[in-house]
Amino acid sequence: MIMNTLDWTSAWNGRMDRDDAAASAIRCGDMAHRLVTEIAAGHLPFINLPYREALEEELQAQTAWLQSFDHMLLLGIGGSALGARALQKAFYPQQDRPCHNGRSLWIADNVDAETLDAWFDLLPPDRTVVVVISKSGGTIETLSQYFLSRSWLQQSLGDGWKKHVMVITDAAKGYLRQEADALGLASMPVPDYLGGRYSVLSAVGLVPAAFLGMDWKAMLRGALAVGAPLFAKGAGAKELEPHPSWRLAVWAKSLMDKGYSQLIFFSYVPLWAHFGLWFAQLWAESLGKEGKGSMPLAAVGVTDQHSTQQMFLDGPRDKACLLLTSPSLAQGQQFGKDLPEAWSYLRGARFGDLLQAEGLGTQMALTKTGTPLVELRMGTTGEEEAGRLMALLEIATVLTGWLLDINPLDQPAVELGKRLANARLGAAGYAEESADLEAFLGRKPEQQEF
Repeated sequence: MIMNTLDWTSAWNGRMDRDDAAASAIRCGDMAHRLVTEIAAGHLPFINLPYREALEEELQAQTAWLQSFDHMLLLGIGGSALGARALQKAFYPQQDRPCHNGRSLWIADNVDAETLDAWFDLLPPDRTVVVVISKSGGTIETLSQYFLSRSWLQQSLGDGWKKHVMVITDAAKGYLRQEADALGLASMPVPDYLGGRYSVLSAVGLVPAAFLGMDWKAMLRGALAVGAPLFAKGAGAKELEPHPSWRLAVWAKSLMDKGYSQLIFFSYVPLWAHFGLWFAQLWAESLGKEGKGSMPLAAVGVTDQHSTQQMFLDGPRDKACLLLTSPSLAQGQQFGKDLPEAWSYLRGARFGDLLQAEGLGTQMALTKTGTPLVELRMGTTGEEEAGRLMALLEIATVLTGWLLDINPLDQPAVELGKRLANARLGAAGYAEESADLEAFLGRKPEQQEF
């Protein structure tokens, strides 16, 4: 069995120095105590998954009903959608391939009137289940989609529309919880203290995974395997210090201290490319506070070798890299012996050899230009490994936030745009935001045609 590994060989390139991590390492004992305390209090449920047993029982019971539909229309935004899409692309690629006639997942993660109308025009209501995801139950984008989807279902199914909806929201409060309880809609809870960007391994990401037939239990096993040493009885600094999530956090903090303000997530596992977008939200929304943090950049190998890599290699020296690879990817077809002489070196090779060579080339090029780089090498690319990767990055993100002395679990700045949008739409209770809007819209325009 090929193991999952972190390769630190190039981690301390450029301006980095292992001694720079000493100040963070000194805090390991305090961080270990805080971690154990917060896990015990239920504030970090994505690490020890205290909801796992109930989730497995309930989702197992719902799977046959979910899979009785041909289509799932998932209404959610941000953390309510990015994890589900990453899993869909990784483990259900057949939906994007020619002549697909199996179940299909459609994710409405934006205010896109044209696409939503197209889904309403083309999806068969009687063969579609609508899954509405919002922890608060009041996300305006998702609720707007829900109201329109409800009308769409009612027009075709009458009162039977209620059997085509599942709500995933807070267990006790919020509009969607009230709606589910009042109408008898199928529902599953988002556990307490589980913010959207940390929620992929809950009903939020696993309901669509179950619908598509993924081994979602393996994802949970993988995640628990990574977190287990940190919440086992007697866990402390001795367990945290060698843990890969702590080492990543210390490295990330050192990067920021040395002026590396951007962190590339470069995926050389093609089907896992969308994990980069999932990571971008996790990292940016957790750490971008009080003028701190680093900007995550999702890149795809080899695609971005022909686009953004020019900037990575020859632009400002402000970038570090997490390079995602796997030696066990499909090798594909073999090149024949009849290739032109200029490409004779490909004779007998396999198409997949090109990806491995390109990934190695990128790793060496980044290292040669002094880019600090850690390779995330996945032994295999199954569901359990995905759970391991997601848990590793979630825990590392929290620990990095604590090293920065910020709260990695909230997102205060995001709420400002939401309040201003609500004021613009005429919602009550936004007097200050309405005044700000009036001043903003009253500015003298300075415009130019092009």
